[in-house]
Amino acid sequence: MARPTIYSEELANTICERIADGESLRSICDDEGFPSKSTVFAWLADNERFRTKYAHAREAQADALFDEMLDIADDGRNDWMERKNADGESIGWQENGEALRRSDLRIKTRQWMASKLLPKKYGEKLDLNVDGKLTLTPQISINGKPG
Repeated sequence: MARPTIYSEELANTICERIADGESLRSICDDEGFPSKSTVFAWLADNERFRTKYAHAREAQADALFDEMLDIADDGRNDWMERKNADGESIGWQENGEALRRSDLRIKTRQWMASKLLPKKYGEKLDLNVDGKLTLTPQISINGKPG
């Protein structure tokens, strides 16, 4: 089946809904019946209404990513794995470092993405307030030594 190339409001709405739910444009465009990424980018360049919907969808995507971070952090199902001896008998439990590292990576990736999609809400807050005042504290010197 050929990929659609002609803009349709229905297809544009579906793309934006899926983005708002947290999907990547790449994964959406990989699905059958959807346009290629280059077609979507052309639609964005040519259609102001779609551009606005897409921008709102990306902002909503940041919120979806935030929700996913909580889900990932709260899901401890694979944090521990059962250890067995050579006979297949259980000898205890051990931390599943691979699952923990993967969860950490998944959260950090979503944090970074959310901070780029919606920096005012999810970006790092830097205090750049500089009043330019210099405060000097006078010291009294006795015999050349600070007092």
